[in-house]
Amino acid sequence: MVTISLCMIVKNEEKILRRCLDSIKGLMDEIIIVDTGSTDNTRKIAEQYTEKVYDFEWIHDFSAARNFAFSKASCDYIYSADADEVVDKENYERFRQLKETLLPEIEIVQMYYGNQLSFGTIYNFDRELRPKLFKRLRTFVWEEPIHEAVRISPVIYDSEITITHLPENSHAGRDLEAFRRQTQEEQRLSARLQNIYAKELFISGADEDFLKAEEYFTREADTDDLSMEQLKEAVCVIVKAARLRKDYLKMYRYAMKDIASEGVSEVCFELGEYYYEAGICEEAAMWYYNAFHETESILNIHCSGDLPLMRLSLCYEKLGQKEQASEYEKMATDWVAEHGR
Repeated sequence: MVTISLCMIVKNEEKILRRCLDSIKGLMDEIIIVDTGSTDNTRKIAEQYTEKVYDFEWIHDFSAARNFAFSKASCDYIYSADADEVVDKENYERFRQLKETLLPEIEIVQMYYGNQLSFGTIYNFDRELRPKLFKRLRTFVWEEPIHEAVRISPVIYDSEITITHLPENSHAGRDLEAFRRQTQEEQRLSARLQNIYAKELFISGADEDFLKAEEYFTREADTDDLSMEQLKEAVCVIVKAARLRKDYLKMYRYAMKDIASEGVSEVCFELGEYYYEAGICEEAAMWYYNAFHETESILNIHCSGDLPLMRLSLCYEKLGQKEQASEYEKMATDWVAEHGR
């Protein structure tokens, strides 16, 4: 049977840390907890479960803190957990069986992350696979009988274990502030982080957050080295921010960068919002229709779902077309029932 080190980074988690640790401690051979500056009883609670509690000065870098925690591990595998996670009895048993049967060639085990839409900031689905268990030391091996090469890609196993995410509140404000800090002084985000920043804006951001992000995404959209996907993400943010500022020339100029190719729902929805606010319901309905029927979302699935459907209902209500208004309202309700709010 493999051995597992639990590695966590925490800060001011006294309300929920015990709940997390009680749900998984029996599966762990070693518990390592790194405190990044708690001012409550988090450290005292952690010390009730392990002697391996370490301080790490916060430098606005989650990767640095997690790397420090991983450096303290000594078991075969490392399980990375956050304090707002819980493993219920059914999944505890699945985890126990996995521990007993895990093949040594497996380097990463993915587990389902559930309940993501509760206080979710970047997620469009309530359940999706995430890497959670990592082999501490990787062995490089040669493959193929001829033209041999070292296997570079990790061996990944997708388990049926579900980790329940039970946050106390949303982390959106903290995350968006971190993104703003990263994008100051013309620093560039990786393609992955730009995608997450744009998603977090559309799923959890307030109007003010879009306005603060507009300069960065405009700068990115005006470069020549973005992929089409990155350009579309940037345009989505720019179009919404420009509409909020009532800079309709800029809104349309960047919207056309998207519409000229294969449009996305977020841009179509924002154009619908412009016409809806202007009281031009026929034109608004056309763009809402495009958002739902003709395009797909890339950042927030609600922009291709219940949001344009509810707006279509309101448009047809104002146009005196009661039957169509009722039909779209029902479609919006059915969409939410299927996908979640």
